[in-house]
Amino acid sequence: MADCDEGERWSKGSEDHAAEAMAADMDPWIIFDARKTPRAEFEEWLETYRPSRVSRFGNPEEGSGPVGWLAVYGPGYCPQIEGGKELQDAWDKLQSTGRKINYELVRELALNYGVISGKWLMHLDTGFKVDHAWRGIATAVIEGRLSVAKVSPYQPDSKHVICVYTCGFTDEESIMQTDAVIRSSGVKCLLTYKPDVYTCLGIYRNNQWQICPTIYESRYDLECIPRRSRVTNKITNTEVT
Repeated sequence: MADCDEGERWSKGSEDHAAEAMAADMDPWIIFDARKTPRAEFEEWLETYRPSRVSRFGNPEEGSGPVGWLAVYGPGYCPQIEGGKELQDAWDKLQSTGRKINYELVRELALNYGVISGKWLMHLDTGFKVDHAWRGIATAVIEGRLSVAKVSPYQPDSKHVICVYTCGFTDEESIMQTDAVIRSSGVKCLLTYKPDVYTCLGIYRNNQWQICPTIYESRYDLECIPRRSRVTNKITNTEVT
């Protein structure tokens, strides 16, 4: 597998990242669900809940509590069922064998237990950058060009992360199509793609298995005409587009 970028080697350990992600998932989310909510209410929702203005841990003086994520569900969104305890038991058993854990073994587990979704990730500074990017992506979700996306709220000394989901991390064509929609929404920053099974199993940066936590990388080529993404498969270390 290709080495991780230096940008992925943060000082926190994998366990710290996993604990923070779990805490965010368990806290209340602010959701716009296009399957239930009129499109006419979307602009007001988007303006009211700008990522840069929503605090991760709330504001007791204003009577607001913690917020795990802001999310938008598209008109055709259908949540996938996670592998749950059976997946975790199989993961524990695999580790007990003493075999070297690698992408191929984790991929097999994911396919066996139906945890096949994944997401493009982008990390953005708070303020205009994240609010602008989130507006473009959330609009693409509402229009049905993307299925579902979420963004982390404001947290001091941290960047925001936007996650844009695809149905299958083994479906390269779908992953590339989603990258194209993200780029068409105006996002130019570095994107990395992570299988959801990695999240379920706690495979984050600096993990003990030395697995790079992302399997694709997309860099926007500003010098190419027409401008486009250059996507690299980090498992094979080959350029896809």
